[in-house]
Amino acid sequence: MFGYIRPLKPELLVREYESYRAVYCSVCKVLGKRYGIFWRLALSYDSTFYAMLLFSLHGVCPGLEQKHCVANPLKKCVFCKSGLPQLQQAAALSVLLTVSKLQDDRMDHGKGKVLASFLIPLVGRSYRKAASDYPWMEVEVRRCVEQQVKAESQSDADLDTCAAPSAEMLARILEHESSGGSPISQTRVLRESGYYLGRWVYLMDAADDMERDTKSGDFNWFVKHFGLTQQSTDEEWSTAREQANGSLNLTMSRLCAAFNLLDLQSYSTILHNVIEKGLPDRQKQLLFKKEKK
Repeated sequence: MFGYIRPLKPELLVREYESYRAVYCSVCKVLGKRYGIFWRLALSYDSTFYAMLLFSLHGVCPGLEQKHCVANPLKKCVFCKSGLPQLQQAAALSVLLTVSKLQDDRMDHGKGKVLASFLIPLVGRSYRKAASDYPWMEVEVRRCVEQQVKAESQSDADLDTCAAPSAEMLARILEHESSGGSPISQTRVLRESGYYLGRWVYLMDAADDMERDTKSGDFNWFVKHFGLTQQSTDEEWSTAREQANGSLNLTMSRLCAAFNLLDLQSYSTILHNVIEKGLPDRQKQLLFKKEKK
């Protein structure tokens, strides 16, 4: 995940945004405590969404309390009073996905290659700790990385093939939350929600990186399919963005249909804001940002 899964703040009530910030700050606190202070830099909206979804699925409403910010002691923040297992799980996923992203960057040709090569040896211990705490989650992340490399190395790979590893990874991770005896229908809904959310994230990341990847030469399905180069015309870029937008909209429709069937026990309004308003807003802002200038 890459920071795309965020709420549309103006549409949240003040108390809802305060609850969202409390989970955000609590994940930050857990990241620093379990994996080291520098891991707070890996904090993302994605891990906050995952933590809130875990709370909601398991009926946990941790309550709020005000304490000094762990990053800036002069500032006061709101934190969760409880819900540590869910926060730890979200923090572990953040670590696993960050390391997998570094591994992906190391294989690319862009500017991040050197930084990733430098950082990967330094984060191995944290990765092993997260993998030890949540081995089932590490298996899914590692499988995703391996299948992604395989899919993108195929000369004739279609968009579905390239998006499938990320989609399947998140499908299995959310499906895992039904292992405690949830009805079969809820298990299927969790899987569908995870699948289309993971697919949307992959497509959004690829669409957002089109210009960067034309410069670096890194794999990007849209760049390859539409033959985009730095010399491509505005019309060619517009066509590619419109096609990407269409694929994203189709994925979003399936995601919303599945997510609306989830039995959410807390934070329902915030979570629906993220899916139904936050994601479309990010899609619009990022996909057509060049055309606004």
